[in-house]
Amino acid sequence: MKPTKEKIDGIVLEYDSGIIPPPYSHVFRLSLDWGAGSLKAKLDLHYTDREELSEEEILDEGFTVNDDYSYQGSLNNIWIDPILELFQKTKWSNNMLEEGGIMVGTKTGKSSSELKAPSNQEEWQLMAQDLIQAIYETTKKEAPLQVKYRRITHEDSVDCSLTVHFSNREVSFVQGDKTRKINWEFAIQLMKLVFTPDYHYELAKEEPGKKRGAYIDCGDGYWHELGKGVVNIDPSFDAVSRIRSTFDELID
Repeated sequence: MKPTKEKIDGIVLEYDSGIIPPPYSHVFRLSLDWGAGSLKAKLDLHYTDREELSEEEILDEGFTVNDDYSYQGSLNNIWIDPILELFQKTKWSNNMLEEGGIMVGTKTGKSSSELKAPSNQEEWQLMAQDLIQAIYETTKKEAPLQVKYRRITHEDSVDCSLTVHFSNREVSFVQGDKTRKINWEFAIQLMKLVFTPDYHYELAKEEPGKKRGAYIDCGDGYWHELGKGVVNIDPSFDAVSRIRSTFDELID
């Protein structure tokens, strides 16, 4: 399963969350085709085993009673090269997945290859998540992800924000009245950092702090103070300090 880059007209991704319990357990099939020059996508996503839960239990986990989603339409061509780059570096396993995961197939003309398990499961799952997020943004189902940051020192107070547009793989950094583009991979690594620590919502505020410190809003309207309302889960990895230092690097 290693056609040349030029011969691949599309890919098919099939995912099963495996042993994850409901209401989180789900499956999806995402078909992408760029053989005609533009990127066409078809997504069918279904949440599984929810009949075991009451409506209240589903709502309490932040879901709705019907989170299944289907889409058939276009995506920005900007996604084609990253997909091909990931495909070209992937090694494949002939083993079937026993506890969930993602399977990948290719399209060439009117034919499709059999689905195989990529050895770099996490990378393909992240790619699929990004593509689904791009679909959600394209259809206005969800807004772009925006993270706000405030730093207060003895010398000054700085407010800034980072907005990640999955629909076109662009990232905007805003500080005051200045806006600039940020490297996509850099921004994605920062987002991974942002969502690594534990956030204590009982300490969160609807307004950012006014005392010396660093504060972050992850996009849900709640402000958390780094080091107090945001704490490291893994004592061997100081994600909180990394978040602070990375945003400080972005600030002029």
